[in-house]
Amino acid sequence: MPRSSAQRRAWVDEAVRRVDADANRSADTHLHVCPLPGSPGIELYLKDESVHPTGSLKHRLARSLFLYALCNGWIGPDTTIVEASSGSTAVSEAYFAGLVGLPFVAVMPRSTSESKIALIEWYGGRCHFVDDPADMYAEAASLARRCGGHYMDQFTYAERATDWRGNNNIAESIFAQMSEEPHPVPSWVVVGAGTGGTSATIGRYVRYRRHPTQVMVADPENSAFFDGWELDTSDHTTGMPSRIEGIGRPRIEPSFVGGVIDDMLRVPDAASVAAMRWCTRRLGRSVGGSTGTNVWGALTVIERMRAAGESGSVVTLLCDSGDRYASTYYDDDWVAQQGLDLAPYEAVLANYDATGRFTPGAGGV
Repeated sequence: MPRSSAQRRAWVDEAVRRVDADANRSADTHLHVCPLPGSPGIELYLKDESVHPTGSLKHRLARSLFLYALCNGWIGPDTTIVEASSGSTAVSEAYFAGLVGLPFVAVMPRSTSESKIALIEWYGGRCHFVDDPADMYAEAASLARRCGGHYMDQFTYAERATDWRGNNNIAESIFAQMSEEPHPVPSWVVVGAGTGGTSATIGRYVRYRRHPTQVMVADPENSAFFDGWELDTSDHTTGMPSRIEGIGRPRIEPSFVGGVIDDMLRVPDAASVAAMRWCTRRLGRSVGGSTGTNVWGALTVIERMRAAGESGSVVTLLCDSGDRYASTYYDDDWVAQQGLDLAPYEAVLANYDATGRFTPGAGGV
C-alpha cells in the first residue's frame, strides 16, 4: 500500500531518532597516549575508533551517510540500501540499515574474504559480487535503480555528509579531548584516506576554528591520492587495489579534498605492517594495518619536529582492531606470500626504540 506523506515523515522521524540514539549510546571514543622512546618533548595520541559498535572508524561515516540520506528524503520506509564496499563501511552500513529496519546490499569483488562476508551477513546485509573490482561503482548504482533503492555512494558523499563545523564530529572530539593535555592544540593530525571524508572534515575544522594544526595524509602503495595531490589533478588512477584495508584507492575519489591537506606521505605497505605490529606492542592492544600506516606517518612528522627542536603533540587514528587481521597482516606466511619484507622497517623501529631517532632513510629504507 502506498504510504501518505505524513506516514513517510513519521517513519523518517523515527529512523533519525534511532540513528541519533546510537550516537548517544556510543558516547565518545578513547584517546590513548602512545609512549615514545627518548622523551622528545612531543606526545603521540591515538584516537581509538575500534570501540564503536561495529568496530571501526567507518561507524562514524555510516551514521553520517544515513542521517544525510534520511534528511535529504532519499531513504524511506521501503528503500533498499546499496553500497559499493567490501570492507568496514559495508559492515557499519549493514548495522544501521538493520537499526532502521531496511534491507542492505553490499556490492563487492568475488575475491572478498569469507570473514568479511560473514560479518556483513551477521548484521543482516546481503552480498552481491562482481568479478572485476572496477565494476563495483557502476553495478551498485545499477542495482539500486533496478530495485528502486538508494545507492549510498560513500566515495561521493563522505566529505559532505558530516558537518565539519562541529556537531561532535571527529575533529571536534579530538580537540575537546586534548584540552587538558600538555600541548592541547596538536601540531599535526595524521590520517589515511579511503573516501577522503575524514581528512576533509579535520582539515576544514582546523581552518574554521583557526587552529595552527597541520593535516598529513599517509597513503599506502598503489593508491592514487598521493600522486594526484602532488600533481594537483583529480583524474589520476593507478589501476591497482590497495593492500592496506580501508585506505588507499585506485582513483581519486570525489570526497578527497586536497586543498585542506598540508602534507602527504607515501608509506610502503611493509612499513605499514611493521608499524602496526610495533604499535600493538607499544599500546598493549591490537591494531589494524591502516593504523600502522598512520603511525608511520606520525613518527615521520615527530622526527621532523624533534630535528627542528620543536615540542608539541601529534594525533592519529586507531582505525580498527587487529583482531580482524589475524589471518593476514599478523600472519607471517601471508605477509611472505604478498612479497612484503618487513625486516628493514622493523630494524628502523628497533633503532627508534633504542635511540629515540626515527630514521627511515637509513639502510635504504
